[in-house]
Amino acid sequence: MGLIFLIIFALAEIALVVLTFTRFGEKAAWLKNRAVIRTAEAALMLGIILVPATNLKWRFFFAMGILAVRFLFAGIMWLIKRNKATGKKKKAGSVVDCIVSIMLIGFALVPSFIFANYGGLPTTGEFNVGTTDAILVDESRPDTFENDGSFREVPVHFFYPENAEGSFPLVVFSHGAFGYYQSNFSTYRELASNGYVVVALDHPHHAFFTKDTDGKIITVDQDFINEAMVIGGGDDVSNEEVYEGTKSWMELRIADGNFVLDTIEAAKKSGTLGTAWHSENSDAVLNVLAMTDTDKIGCMGHSLGGATGIALGRERDDIDAVIDFDGTVLGEVVEIKNGKCVPNDTPYPVPVLVFSNGENVEEGAYVNITGDFVNNAKDGKLVTFKHAGHMDFTDLPLLSPFLGSMLGHGNIDTKECMTKTNEITLEWLNYYLKNEGTLDFQAQY
Repeated sequence: MGLIFLIIFALAEIALVVLTFTRFGEKAAWLKNRAVIRTAEAALMLGIILVPATNLKWRFFFAMGILAVRFLFAGIMWLIKRNKATGKKKKAGSVVDCIVSIMLIGFALVPSFIFANYGGLPTTGEFNVGTTDAILVDESRPDTFENDGSFREVPVHFFYPENAEGSFPLVVFSHGAFGYYQSNFSTYRELASNGYVVVALDHPHHAFFTKDTDGKIITVDQDFINEAMVIGGGDDVSNEEVYEGTKSWMELRIADGNFVLDTIEAAKKSGTLGTAWHSENSDAVLNVLAMTDTDKIGCMGHSLGGATGIALGRERDDIDAVIDFDGTVLGEVVEIKNGKCVPNDTPYPVPVLVFSNGENVEEGAYVNITGDFVNNAKDGKLVTFKHAGHMDFTDLPLLSPFLGSMLGHGNIDTKECMTKTNEITLEWLNYYLKNEGTLDFQAQY
């Protein structure tokens, strides 16, 4: 859509040059025509933003601001100079103005080039999906990324069946490194529409960006980025380095997950939000908690978030099902011996479903222990999507084909991959959290 707008705006600017060269060469006429074209450009962009069917309207906010300023400037200049401007408009100046305008508009439209008009995949359930959010403050843990003595804050985002009566299983989602709570937006909506309360949490300083209780934007920690790039970026990184480097990541995320689950369960039991809860929508949060069945809990995540979900399922006895979206099972490695990973030989106690892109690596490496982990689980299933990339198990390639390709999009239709992934996810959770249906999916797609 951004390219279409750029072409339209470029043609309008070129038309101004052509008119100046052929019929309206006077300065006064050029000022008037420029004001008219700037008005039309701003009106077109405003109309697109106001159309209800347009998703991700923020993609055009920067362009709208630029076009509004240009519209005001052109209008003011015409009003001031319309009776004073004399002589011919210099052709060179008209051409330069055209080139600069096209370049400026192109720059303003960059967000629309990077992000697609994506609003999620169609849902299959009977319920409309509602959303609300809160930030949970853990006063037992200082935020080690900050130097002001503040406590660890964990934003939580609820997706739930709107206007529904009854009690619905709880599913907690953890995003990947440099991820964002909406990484699997279509999965949350699909589950909520089918009668689940989904809580997608942010891990501040591991998330691409999030907000704290003061409204401050918290971006991903640069040291975390550097460490993750080194650990995940080359064959020359040993398993020992991975093991030592990822322990602190897992400890932080597991603590976040435990805190969120414990706090939700306490609020559900008491029927009140304690001091840990900070929300502008407290009534909505309480209503969601009232419909949440904390006796039926699923845990899932993508990449590093998948490893987090598996670790939580290993140590908590209130989790009934786990799903890992292409995440290396970091927490299942107990030591590195002779350079190879030694997995936990105690069978995994919770039904676990692992989605994988089927990447093959050397024996004894981290990614390669996934198969042994699933086989050793009491109830484990591995589903492989051939030719999928790491990000094809998220909505990112649908939201931004550019970023998806850059970060890991395989030779597969992401829409089909995510649709099937969401279908299997719902089937798995229905079976283990609702005692409904059967497990009827393939081992490979």
